[in-house]
Amino acid sequence: MTTRIADLRKEYTLNGLDQTDVLPDPFAQFQQWFDSALAAGVHEPNAMHLATISPEGRPEGRIVLVKGIDTTGFSFYTNYQSQKAASLALNPVASLTFFWPELERQVRIEGVVEKVAESESDAYFNSRPRGSQLGAWVSHQSEVISGRDVLERQQEALSEQFNNKPIPRPPHWGGYRVMPDKIEFWQGRPSRLHDRIRYRLESGTWLIERVSP
Repeated sequence: MTTRIADLRKEYTLNGLDQTDVLPDPFAQFQQWFDSALAAGVHEPNAMHLATISPEGRPEGRIVLVKGIDTTGFSFYTNYQSQKAASLALNPVASLTFFWPELERQVRIEGVVEKVAESESDAYFNSRPRGSQLGAWVSHQSEVISGRDVLERQQEALSEQFNNKPIPRPPHWGGYRVMPDKIEFWQGRPSRLHDRIRYRLESGTWLIERVSP
């Protein structure tokens, strides 16, 4: 018998979450939950949904990997000529969502976006595997191409060009930082009465409040 989509459901029972359970600093709280996701063996715990607003005012989303977390924000790297870059140039705001189903948890983050310093982009680019470095040169992200062979030919040509040489960071590739003014921690609970604890930045101070599910 085929299961109907409408019949798919899961009861969340692992944990609860209250204002008294969380740390005063949302970044420290995020790190605590991220460490728990690592310890639980969550597949790609740094995968996050990045939502932006297109130049036409339409919402657009995709999965990217966070590559830096500190008290200034959450950093990811991409092509500065991509569709998401065009959206961020016009509307420099974004929403991030992490979902760790093994822990029945998600984290939602909203904030303004800026490019990271070139030195920061250089440092991260130089830490990438050589194949990923070549990929940053090969891909003209979001452009229409005739087939995969276009990418493979460009990859082969660039591999020969940089043979036995360091690969520099392309000028059109680098990082963005999402600087939050709102971070919400969600813990699944039975009967869809989930726990939602939200940090909201107001006049430089993080306020902590419970939100109805």
